[in-house]
Amino acid sequence: MVYASVHHKNTEKLVRAIADKYPEVELIDATKTILKDLASYDLIGFASGIFYGKLHKSLISFITDNLPAHKKAFVIYTCGQDSPSYIKSVEELIKSKDAAFAGYYYDTWSPFKLIGGKNKERPNADDIQKAVEFYEGICK
Repeated sequence: MVYASVHHKNTEKLVRAIADKYPEVELIDATKTILKDLASYDLIGFASGIFYGKLHKSLISFITDNLPAHKKAFVIYTCGQDSPSYIKSVEELIKSKDAAFAGYYYDTWSPFKLIGGKNKERPNADDIQKAVEFYEGICK
């Protein structure tokens, strides 16, 4: 799983929980790794928070430069509200590489957390479990 988790580390919490349960999952930090040969992977996950309506720019660059053709890929994102438009450009990018887009999962975070409001203390144990279950479903 390739991820970018730069603000509250919520995305990293989700991908680490998946990797903890499934040790064969390799985590690649897109903010630190520019090039990586992904040809030997059958399933590739991409995960990020949402920044100005899009996945983190380092993750977009990573997908552009590294995703080989004919792979199965999925997206996990953390954000205050679910909007498939957030990942539309990434879905199109994945499909442009003749890769199969297997779906996405989002987890909730909100700027209201800063003032003690909506979705404080997220992702919680339930959110993390749902991310693991999403991964298990994608693997079937």
